[in-house]
Amino acid sequence: MGLIGALGAHLARAADAGPPLTPEGEEARRLAESELADPVYQAAEPTPIDRIARAVAEFLERLFDAEITGGWGSAFAVIAAVVVTIVIIAAFLIWGVPRATRRAPARSGELFGATETRSAAELRRDAASHAQKGEWDEAIILRFRALARGTVERGAVETPPGATVHGFARAAARAFPASADDLEAAAVAFDDVRYLRLPGTPALYRGVAEVDDRVAAARPASIEPAGAPR
Repeated sequence: MGLIGALGAHLARAADAGPPLTPEGEEARRLAESELADPVYQAAEPTPIDRIARAVAEFLERLFDAEITGGWGSAFAVIAAVVVTIVIIAAFLIWGVPRATRRAPARSGELFGATETRSAAELRRDAASHAQKGEWDEAIILRFRALARGTVERGAVETPPGATVHGFARAAARAFPASADDLEAAAVAFDDVRYLRLPGTPALYRGVAEVDDRVAAARPASIEPAGAPR
């Protein structure tokens, strides 16, 4: 019920109780204060945030108003647009592209012809577990997968479905040129163990693990898809 409605209701009640009565000065003021003391009106009062937002909106409205005396509205609009553009460019230069758009998905479902959802850290841990048991074939395979998954998680290399280990090694070599030869050697080790069924050895595992560690510690030069041509 609004203030006018409350006064009307009060007058109606007074009329029912006796002769017509019109509130005068002091009585009307008392009724108004009593009605405004209702918590409903206090809740409807704008908060400090509301006032700030309104002030900002009014400022922007005046800023972009083309009818400002002397044509300054258009000039202010241009200046504001330039300032906003400079701030956005500066943010990109300082912080770079947002991480969510810069990185490829951390865990795709397919990696070198097999379903693989583990993270690089999980693959490294499992590879180390197999190495401790002397299971070198599985240790080499998992450590190479960890190498590939780690570059994907960092957004350095993409491994689309169907990418081969040698395609990955070439793409990773462009992103990490200092490790190009070792990446290809690691791909050969993976192929030998995974497809040619040659026995894995501690030396082969150490070689794959070392290149994985070096790549993980290096800064990529570019982002390359594993299926890109040489």
